[in-house]
Amino acid sequence: MCGIAGIWTERNPQDAAGLAGKMIGTLHHRGPDGQSVWHHGPAGLALAHARLAIVDLSPAGNQPMVSASGRYTIVLNGEIYNHRELRARLERAEQVPSAWRGHSDTETLLAAIEAWGLEACLQACTGMFALALWDRHTGSLTFARDRFGEKPLYYAVTTDGMVFASELKALMCTGLVPKRLSRDAAAAFLRYNNIPGAQCVFEGVHKLEPGHLVTFTSPATPGAARTYWSVAEAWRSGQARPFEGSDDDAVAGLQAHLSRTLRDQMLADVPLGAFLSGGVDSSTIVALMQAQASQPVKTFSIGFDVPQYNEAEAAKAVAQHLGTDHTELYVTPADALALVPRLPTMYCEPFADSSQLPTHLVARMARSKVTVALSGDAGDEVFGGYNRYQFGPVVERRITPLPAPLRGLLARLIKGLPEQQWDKLFDVAGALLPRRWRASHVGHKLYKVGRALPAGNREALYRSFISQWEEPAKVVAGSVEQWSSPNWQQLGLQGLGFAEQMMVMDALGYLPNDILTKVDRASMAVSLECRAPFLDHQLYEFAASLPMRFKIRDGVTKWLVRQLLYRHVPRALIERPKVGFGVPIDHWLRADLREWAENLLSVQALQRVGMFDVATVRTAWSRHLSGRWNLQHPLWCVLMYQAWHAEHMG
Repeated sequence: MCGIAGIWTERNPQDAAGLAGKMIGTLHHRGPDGQSVWHHGPAGLALAHARLAIVDLSPAGNQPMVSASGRYTIVLNGEIYNHRELRARLERAEQVPSAWRGHSDTETLLAAIEAWGLEACLQACTGMFALALWDRHTGSLTFARDRFGEKPLYYAVTTDGMVFASELKALMCTGLVPKRLSRDAAAAFLRYNNIPGAQCVFEGVHKLEPGHLVTFTSPATPGAARTYWSVAEAWRSGQARPFEGSDDDAVAGLQAHLSRTLRDQMLADVPLGAFLSGGVDSSTIVALMQAQASQPVKTFSIGFDVPQYNEAEAAKAVAQHLGTDHTELYVTPADALALVPRLPTMYCEPFADSSQLPTHLVARMARSKVTVALSGDAGDEVFGGYNRYQFGPVVERRITPLPAPLRGLLARLIKGLPEQQWDKLFDVAGALLPRRWRASHVGHKLYKVGRALPAGNREALYRSFISQWEEPAKVVAGSVEQWSSPNWQQLGLQGLGFAEQMMVMDALGYLPNDILTKVDRASMAVSLECRAPFLDHQLYEFAASLPMRFKIRDGVTKWLVRQLLYRHVPRALIERPKVGFGVPIDHWLRADLREWAENLLSVQALQRVGMFDVATVRTAWSRHLSGRWNLQHPLWCVLMYQAWHAEHMG
């Protein structure tokens, strides 16, 4: 796990090494164990690397690294989990140098590239990574990113050359990239709480998308980005060859895939542990880790004194049952609030998933004892864990027959009352209803329906579920949302049900742009490497082949994962109401964070930034402060953008 950066310039080749050194200096948190720059003067190319040593701690693992033949030079951020298998394959085919210099995965990767070529090598690799590869023979520089987007890569073509890095701040410190804010990106941010896909907060800066490569034949000449693996292809293959085994066969298949994945991902030359929330996903990972480990696995969880946000007791019970070496930390509101002003420094682009706070807190605690932590991230996206996978198809069936005018009228009626008011009405009515008809958080659920009612198709319905602001283009004047619905026919996935289509869209958008971005920045801020076993691509391909009954059955989400977990942990320790990994932002904005928020949302502050419609934002803020409306999510988006602007734009 590391930070990478570089510059390729024909205009000022003598400055390349100095600029690359400056860039990598901004990424010390990603690689505190050493920084190096490799300079190819004739081409005006400099590659830089900040190392967090995980495998082969000796100088033999240092980067930038040159291949045995001298043809290739690489900087790699991430891990190749199956590099021992690749090394053995190279040795059997006698496709290796006369002697290995060390046992790092980077050296294995370079040897595989020399033997098979880059694309064939990437297809053989299992891992999380972003890399830049210089080919001396062709005079080209190629970027590649892992299949799901666990590791980031930014790049920009400027008048003085091309620059790239793991984080945006490294590009901007060169002074070569103009700070032109993208209004389209700001509108996308308000909808999704992140800046999605290849878009960037600054115009002219791009993010390489997951599973893609792009080759530059000169500093100003990028080729077309191309894929070496795709989520759509995994689903297409899975639908063409669906799993036909029994329930027991499916559980055995899942256990085999996860056990293999964990065998590789538990490889490290530094202390390793795992996050444990007590939920299905993290408990499954820890249970299978402990089954393979020769000593207690180090596990970590955080707790809050507010019951609806606290998972520490459940995590402790699972840890005691499995016999892990467990550490927990109860976090006070002051601990979390102290982080808020630091968020714009951790996230080099605006980012507004408020679970960024507890994610960083648990990462910081874990880093005091380990350098690598495994997590249960992506279990929901891979095995059907989100409520929308059940809720969406039901809503679609109910609203599709209704005429559009009636749907619009119902939506206005629902949103005419605050969520809290609906809750109070149903609390009163609930006393008169049979127990089976009673429900909690009725207002929140009704609002989801109200936002979904105007949707004219599945894609619009899905967007209503994941949007923070419903019409962000009206909040950011002059913006255009860059949304393109998947062409299911063209992808060969027209036979998927709505729940499965949402899983595909989550894997393409929500997963890399929100979940993985959050985890990468929150953990790397404290130099902790986080690994996500559920994102092994062979496991994902297995999951894509499973009929939906293995994911959601009789109203139970992640059915298959639960069956595996019950073989290791009593059902009673797991079957409890799901607690979101969040913090009470809604209350804090009316109390401890009110002054901070008011400073950022004042008329003067909003006008100074000039991105958002002042009247719209101020109305939302007033409604939230009244206590009758909970607008924490849309307001957190605006607050994070305003705070980011103050930090990075001066």
